[in-house]
Amino acid sequence: MSELPSERGAEVGRRIGVGLMYGLWKPRVLGAWKVPATGPVIFAVNHSHNIDGPMVMGVAPRPTHFLIKKEAFVGPLDPFLTGIGQLKVDRGSTDRTAITRALGVLENGGVLGIFPEGTRGEGDFASLRAGLAYFAVRSGAPIVPVAVLGSSERRGRLMKGLPPLRSRVDVVFGDPFEAGDGSGRRTRKALDEATERIQKQLAAHLENARRLTSR
Repeated sequence: MSELPSERGAEVGRRIGVGLMYGLWKPRVLGAWKVPATGPVIFAVNHSHNIDGPMVMGVAPRPTHFLIKKEAFVGPLDPFLTGIGQLKVDRGSTDRTAITRALGVLENGGVLGIFPEGTRGEGDFASLRAGLAYFAVRSGAPIVPVAVLGSSERRGRLMKGLPPLRSRVDVVFGDPFEAGDGSGRRTRKALDEATERIQKQLAAHLENARRLTSR
């Protein structure tokens, strides 16, 4: 089996994230107490901006291993992201190594972070890939929906690709839920049903998060 990402590295990444995110912006975190304190968990995060992943890493109560597209692992970022326990994934194929390592994180009782929309978009969970359902059904780990709001509302003047410095970014953690129907089935039909169940839960969480934060 390929080597699992480092839990200690992910904790270092979390601490770096804390310093950076609270130093550059003003995160407001709601519902972090809902994240199970121990055992495997999957964070399903909406994705409308590049800072969404680092923001969740920095504010989450537990160190997180994100599945990140391999294109991000360039130059010095490659050893850095690997060193802080992040997982490289090839989205253009069935990346067996990434799948094995992600399942290994969950088997070890860790936190796996996934952007279920696959690519950066509206961040509204409108189109989900089947990967999230697969990991949830296969591992039995609960999914915690995470909404990041405010990261893509405006562009900063100093750094065009980033939200304005010291602007508020809201991160809302939702109630954990099971994706499977309890039967443990992993058929295509079971995964399709799980994806539908997940989609409803994530969309409802996002709506609730927008209401809570008035965004």
